[in-house]
Amino acid sequence: MLKTDILNAPLLSALATLGHTDTVVIADCGLPIPTGPILIDLALVRGTPSFSDILEVLSRNLVIESSTLASEARGTGVQEICVEQGLNANFISHEQLKAHLPKAKVVVRTGEVTPYANVILHCGVDF
Repeated sequence: MLKTDILNAPLLSALATLGHTDTVVIADCGLPIPTGPILIDLALVRGTPSFSDILEVLSRNLVIESSTLASEARGTGVQEICVEQGLNANFISHEQLKAHLPKAKVVVRTGEVTPYANVILHCGVDF
């Protein structure tokens, strides 16, 4: 048995496929998800699970080299949540962020309804 706090088997399986330079997107419930990335849809109802909940868990379980937020999230609670998790985000427009989605390896959809509560996590290595 694995020693991890992640109980969702599809999420754990998808995370196990990640390597250096792969990207994981944490998405709010309104972000259009393209065909291609592994989609882990955790949305249950509006607000559950939250962007913050998922970012906290993934931050504990992934090596994150960098992160990217939409410039529209600059100075908002979304950026504050990222800073609390030790992420110093780069910024691109929301349209550019959506254009990066097909290149993501994994997209985790939350129940979050806060505007621009989306982040691209760029995987690093632990050595």
